[in-house]
Amino acid sequence: MISKEDLKREVQRLALIVGVEPKEIQIRRMKRKWASCSSKGRLTFSEELLFQNEEFRREVIIHELLHLKYPNHTKLFKALVKIYSGKSKNLRRDNGLRDNP
Repeated sequence: MISKEDLKREVQRLALIVGVEPKEIQIRRMKRKWASCSSKGRLTFSEELLFQNEEFRREVIIHELLHLKYPNHTKLFKALVKIYSGKSKNLRRDNGLRDNP
């Protein structure tokens, strides 16, 4: 488990890598989703994400951060999620993310 503050720091760190700036980051109880992104730039994450492993958290965070640039789920969006979350073999080490073997 990580703290809410640590999750917010993780979101801010990944936001720098993705090149976006969330207007607000909330962590609260959510019944049906891991996270959401509002059209006004507010990211909301489920408290349950605090109990998930780092790889899963990173993918959820990247997904929502990319919605600040791309509000849909096009092929480009899905490819970018893979690249930024470290699931692409083309990921470069100098972007701040770890390569997954």
